[in-house]
Amino acid sequence: MERWASFDCYGTLVDWESGTEETLARLWPNEDSARLLARYHDVEPTVQAGSGMPYREVMARALRAIATEDGLTLDPSDEDALGRALPEWRVFPEVPNALRDIKGRGWGFAILSNTDPDFLAASIRRIGVEPDLAITAAEAGSYKPAPGHWNAFRERSGADPVRHVHVGASLFHDIEPAARLGIPAVWINRLGERSELPRAAELTDLSGLPEAIDRILPAR
Repeated sequence: MERWASFDCYGTLVDWESGTEETLARLWPNEDSARLLARYHDVEPTVQAGSGMPYREVMARALRAIATEDGLTLDPSDEDALGRALPEWRVFPEVPNALRDIKGRGWGFAILSNTDPDFLAASIRRIGVEPDLAITAAEAGSYKPAPGHWNAFRERSGADPVRHVHVGASLFHDIEPAARLGIPAVWINRLGERSELPRAAELTDLSGLPEAIDRILPAR
């Protein structure tokens, strides 16, 4: 491929926020689900840091940590609640057409995801557009923002570093490490956040992404 676009999956292509919050609300219906989601945002990266454990175990440990630290009841049978729910999380509606358009313009399409291969395979089926390359934490041996995903991508794709754009919604997991690695990044700012981190473009969803990445890296 002459040009490559790599993507985060959850939060960028698949609605991680809603899927996670809905699961937390089912587990603890008397708690503020938005507060629980914020807690999960804080806890999960600390569980992932320096780890190569399966993402299913990361999610279970994060739930256990929240229950312990917040004095909430969590039945052992519910520790895998997020793992059971994840394969059904919805795809953002504009995503399939945008990805088809990108592939139709000759871009290589890769997904670099902080998850397990079986989870990502289920989400790709829901997206309905097959990537040319998929790299999970299992292949990378680490979780973003560590550089393992990008190193594995370079090794497996043979992509020219100057002909590669990364697309992600997470400042912590994607935009900051892309900036550190010198990769032009498109921030999909679905939540209306503010940041001074460098990026090549900022969009609210993927609707205008094919045109945006063509402007960043025109075809030769």
